[in-house]
Amino acid sequence: MIQIFGDFIELPTSQEYLIIGFSPSSIPLQQRWRNNGLSADFLADYLTTFFPGNEDEPSTINRQAEIKSAVSYIANELLENAMKFNDKTSQYPIDIKLQLQSDGLIFSVANSISPLAVGEFQAYIQELLVGDPSELYIQQLEKNAADENSTTSGLGLLTVLSDYAAKMGWKFETVQQEPEIIAVTTMVQLRV
Repeated sequence: MIQIFGDFIELPTSQEYLIIGFSPSSIPLQQRWRNNGLSADFLADYLTTFFPGNEDEPSTINRQAEIKSAVSYIANELLENAMKFNDKTSQYPIDIKLQLQSDGLIFSVANSISPLAVGEFQAYIQELLVGDPSELYIQQLEKNAADENSTTSGLGLLTVLSDYAAKMGWKFETVQQEPEIIAVTTMVQLRV
């Protein structure tokens, strides 16, 4: 089974890319949160070396800072979601890949997802694809304010869509039949 949603594209590997892989069961999720931020910051630092310019010019410094901030935020959100929603019964690795294209960046994060959670996640994706990101963001803020017991904000992907005008896509793929393992790859395309 392969299902595609949104702006997911199969890309040939570019000349410039970086992949970081994680073993989902090597350390507990709570200890991973710090690693997610470090990994996202590493990707951002690595990427800024490909945007050289006159470091004495404020426009160059500002552009590099904007790109670095965007990469760090998006990578962190994608990693946190991959870790949080990963199928705990699977040993399928989690990886994040950052590809540099001539007109932008492409992030892709792959992780396994519980077969029981696929339907709910795909319904959420459909909401993201047909709704206005800014309106959905406000609705989620209101929902969070009304629910004091909520443990998740639900704002990460909405922020990526609304603040960075990114294109997003998802690919669901059965990678093993017994036991069933479904991999989901989330792709974010960011123009720079």
